[in-house]
Amino acid sequence: MASWQEFERQAPELARTARRLIGAYRHKVLATLRQDGSPRVSGTETTLRDGELWTGSMPRAVKAADLRRDPRMAIHVTSREPEGDDPSAWEGDLKLAGRAVEVLDEAVLASFQLPSGDSHLFRVDLVEVVWTRVEGDEIVMDAWREGVGVRQIRRK
Repeated sequence: MASWQEFERQAPELARTARRLIGAYRHKVLATLRQDGSPRVSGTETTLRDGELWTGSMPRAVKAADLRRDPRMAIHVTSREPEGDDPSAWEGDLKLAGRAVEVLDEAVLASFQLPSGDSHLFRVDLVEVVWTRVEGDEIVMDAWREGVGVRQIRRK
């Protein structure tokens, strides 16, 4: 697993785009695994701070229970529809996958000024980041995987 800071070191150009998209959209979609292994999607917000990607939840939220039981997760950052008819004007979607590690350190929790003392805070360790967009008549994906680096995939 890689911290956000490590991802930035390994893939600086993709990380700049990812940071821009994460910052542009407050609400993201978080995918977790239910107790029976089936998927669950929930709305979430993220923060980039201190070289890490963070997400949280309200007390007793099912997404927090999912992550405590099985930390595997993915985050999808959607984007606006492009203006006009040119699909290349679309800024693309960002997908991040990894594990969410619950933070219980009182000082760290206090520094985030969470709305409730029972709120949950998770640090996201990354294994994959993918930016998907359209260029001309191709779908283009810049994909980073920990230990592999960045590769570009083009499909017509």
